[in-house]
Amino acid sequence: MTNIESHLLKHLTEFLAFARHRVGNPELAADVVQESLLKALRSQNQLVDEGSSRAWFYRILRHTIIDLQHRRQTEHHTTAQLAVELESANDSETDRVVCECLRHLLPTMNPGYARLIESIDLNGATPDEIANEFSTSRNNVNVRLHRARQQLKQRLEDTCRVCATHGCLDCDCEPATMEKGF
Repeated sequence: MTNIESHLLKHLTEFLAFARHRVGNPELAADVVQESLLKALRSQNQLVDEGSSRAWFYRILRHTIIDLQHRRQTEHHTTAQLAVELESANDSETDRVVCECLRHLLPTMNPGYARLIESIDLNGATPDEIANEFSTSRNNVNVRLHRARQQLKQRLEDTCRVCATHGCLDCDCEPATMEKGF
């Protein structure tokens, strides 16, 4: 172990406290210090005076924290931008992506299940709205919706076979003729 390494390790607790104070998360602070130590060890040949290794390491640590904050801001900005884009997505675009097989299969399902799929999944109604409309509990609507989606999934797999298993988005499969028993 070099003198620089032993000097840095001697002040490790101090470095962790410094990072923890600036990033506000103990685990993240430990990661920042570890990343900074790796940077310091890789560039230890740039250190001219071993006596100033502590100040030198603090500069590396500050820069690592600044880089982390920039990454977080970029991620936050990207996430916020994606949320805005998703909220403003055109309903016709969403409808285009939904596989047309689904619409062809609704008439083959239990009529109550088909109404739930159409009302909630296609038209955007909430389970609470449906529960009020049919004077039933929200829990009952959620259970029936789960069963409806399971039935629709089975219909899609039976009808579309390959595309339903691998993601039935924007497919161009022809509506299949329904077999008896559906």
